[in-house]
Amino acid sequence: QLQLVESGGGLVQPGGSLRLSCAASGFNLDSYATGWFRQAPGKDREGVSCISSSGGVTNYADSVKGRFTISRDNAKNTVYLQMNSLKPEDTAIYYCATGCRISSANYWGQGTQVTVSS
Repeated sequence: QLQLVESGGGLVQPGGSLRLSCAASGFNLDSYATGWFRQAPGKDREGVSCISSSGGVTNYADSVKGRFTISRDNAKNTVYLQMNSLKPEDTAIYYCATGCRISSANYWGQGTQVTVSS
């Protein structure tokens, strides 16, 4: 069964950190560029960050540049999103997917909730 599973979400205070993981099973994630996306209540899903299949190229939304870092460990078939200096506006469900664009991503995880609140 082809599956992506996110983990690592939770409740954190402003200024805190979380590391999200996106683990693939049933296929080799290193065949795909992999992206992190998020959807806040009442808002459209948006791209947060993406990493090439080799890990050599990364990009970030302007809103998270300098605070978030995407990485991958192809030996573990996993992509990570390190989130530092979290803000309340980062509160959302975070999804990983195979691809850098919502319109073209073909496999999606179920999402993990991130809540930034004091």
